[in-house]
Amino acid sequence: MFGMACKPGDQVMILACSGGSNVGQLTNQAAVELTREGFGKMSCLAGVGGELLGFIHSAMTSPVVVVIDGCPIGCGKACFEKADVPLKAYLVLTDLGIEKNGDLELKADEIAKVKEAVKQAVARFAAELPPGECGK
Repeated sequence: MFGMACKPGDQVMILACSGGSNVGQLTNQAAVELTREGFGKMSCLAGVGGELLGFIHSAMTSPVVVVIDGCPIGCGKACFEKADVPLKAYLVLTDLGIEKNGDLELKADEIAKVKEAVKQAVARFAAELPPGECGK
């Protein structure tokens, strides 16, 4: 799952847009499930967007951070840009072919698709890290 520099069990910070559409809620549900499964740990994207120093520091110092936006509006990405935090692993759900709508009844197959895409985005990012950069 991870590149040579990272291994399962290394900490991944997951920040989801959690917006008011199906894709926003898919980001949140995927982040919750990945956290429960031990893949990583959810953190607070609103804390970064609100420019709260503790959240910004965590996002800047965590070696593996994935931001999941639901759509191309890119609220999560904008939060990171506003706080001058570099994006590491990044994913937009509509790029996966999931159409944005107001239906908040989430589909299990879409949640699974998002979780797999998050793992792949993290693996691509982690593969470029030097050995020992993942941390615990």
